[in-house]
Amino acid sequence: MEDDLASEDDILLWSEKEFHDAAKRNDPEKMQELIKKGVDVQAKNKIDRKALHWAAGAGNEEALRLLLGHDPEVDERDAFGMNALLLASWFGHLKVLQILVSCGAKLNCENKDGLSMLHCAAQRGHIRVLEFIMEDLEDICLDRVDKLGKTALHLAAEHGQFEVVEFLIGMGCTHGLKDKEENTAVHLAAKCGHTEVLQKLMETGVDVDERNIEGLTALHLAADGGHYECLKLLLESGCNANALTNNNRTALHYMAQHGFDREARLLLEAGINRDAVDNQHNTALHLAVFNNHPEVLRLLIDADCDLDMTDSRQQTALHLAAEHGWQDMAEMMLISGVNLNLTDKQGKRCLEVAARGNHVILVDMIIKADRFYKWEKDQMGSEQDSWVGKPLSFKQDHQPETQHLRSVLWSLATKHLCRGEWKILAQHWDFSDAHIRAIEQQWTGMKSFKEHGHRMLLIWLHGVVMAGENPIKSLYEGLVEISRTDLAECIRQKANAETSSPKMCSAM
Repeated sequence: MEDDLASEDDILLWSEKEFHDAAKRNDPEKMQELIKKGVDVQAKNKIDRKALHWAAGAGNEEALRLLLGHDPEVDERDAFGMNALLLASWFGHLKVLQILVSCGAKLNCENKDGLSMLHCAAQRGHIRVLEFIMEDLEDICLDRVDKLGKTALHLAAEHGQFEVVEFLIGMGCTHGLKDKEENTAVHLAAKCGHTEVLQKLMETGVDVDERNIEGLTALHLAADGGHYECLKLLLESGCNANALTNNNRTALHYMAQHGFDREARLLLEAGINRDAVDNQHNTALHLAVFNNHPEVLRLLIDADCDLDMTDSRQQTALHLAAEHGWQDMAEMMLISGVNLNLTDKQGKRCLEVAARGNHVILVDMIIKADRFYKWEKDQMGSEQDSWVGKPLSFKQDHQPETQHLRSVLWSLATKHLCRGEWKILAQHWDFSDAHIRAIEQQWTGMKSFKEHGHRMLLIWLHGVVMAGENPIKSLYEGLVEISRTDLAECIRQKANAETSSPKMCSAM
C-alpha cells in the first residue's frame, strides 16, 4: 500500500479535482464553495479514492467534519480496500480516528490484505492509536490475523516497532502464534534484523528453535540476512546452532552462500558443524567457493574443514574453483593440501576440469601443487626441508630474483626447443602424462608448442626453487639428457650471465 497521498485525477472533473485537493490541504472554505456549486462530494478517482479518504489519511479534522455532514458513506473502500478508518490508523491520526468512531464507522473492517485498524497501527508504530483501539474500543481481537495469517505482533516484529511489541505483549497477546508460513514473531524479527524486538520477544520464554514451514529457525533467518547482532543474541541464548532446515541446511550454509564472513566466524566459534551437507550434498565450503566468497573460504579452511568432501556431482570445492577459473580460492585450497586425484561423476580430476575450461594459469597452479606434494612426500623423513620458511605459493612467479632465469627460459622455449622436445624434457623431470595433456589442451595456433614448453619450464622452475636446488645445473643436465648438449652449454652461459644470480653453476 502506498504511504504517500498521490493520486491519478484524470477521470475527475476539474471541480471534483479541486474538491479533492482542498480536502488534502484542509481547506474547508474552498470545499464549502464547491459544494454550493453542486460538486459531487462522493466523486472518486482512478483508485476509488474520494475526498473523505484524503481528509482522513492526511489527518485533516476540519475537512473531515465538513465531509461527514455531506457524505454518509463513511465505510466506503478504495481500490486497496482502505476506508477512512483504516487510513487514519495507517497514518496515525488519532483524533480523526476518534471522530470516525463516534460517527459510527465499522470497527471490524479490513483491507484487501486482511489488515484491520489494529494491524495498520501496529505495522506503522502508532502507539497512541493502538492504546485507543485496545483501551477505549470494545470487541477488538488482539490476535486477529490478516490474509497471511499475521497478527499485529507479527507485523510489529517484522517492521521493528519495539514500543508496539512491548505494548502488545503487555496487553496479553499470544506470543508464539504462527502465520501461514509458520513463522512466529521471533522468526520475523530475526529475519529483518530487529535485535531489540528479538530480545523482547525472547524474554517472554518463546521457543527460539521453532521451525517454520521450510524448517527454518530464527537462527537460519538471521544468518540468511547477515544480521550479526541477532545471531549473537540467539547463540548466547543457547539456541541449536546445528539446527537443520527441510533441505538439511545449517545456518552456516546461508552464511557461506551470501559471503557473510563476520557472521560465519560467530557460528564457527559457537561450534557449528563445519562439514554438514545439505540435500545436494553441498557443504558450506562448496557454497562459499561456488558463490566466490574467498573470505568465508579462508575462515572454513582455518577451522579445519574437510577440503575433500564431494557434492552431488562428486565435485570437491577445488573442482568448482577449477570450473570457474577462480585462482585466489584455488590457491588457498592448494596451499592447505587437497587430494588432487579425486574425480567427479564424469571421471575428471580438478586438473582436467581447469584444462577443459581453458583456465591456463590455474592448470599450471594445480600441476605445481601436484609436483610439490609428491616432492614433499618423497622428502618425509629426510633432513632436506628447503622450502620451510619460504612463502608457499603456486601462482605465477613475479619475483625479481628469478626474473633473469625466467627470461632465459622464455628464450629457450620460443627460439631453441624444437616441436616435441619440451615433452621429452618434461618426462625427464617426472611430469605425468596427465600434466602434459593438460598443458597441451591450450591451443594458440600451429606454434602452440612454444607456449606449452614455456609453461612447462616455469612449472619446473617452481619445483626446483621450492626444493632448494640449483636451477641452472638442473636445466643443463636436463638438456644434456635429451641430447641437446650444444643448447645446454649456450643456455648455461646465458643463465650465468647475470652476476647477481645466487645459483652460479660452478660444477659445469
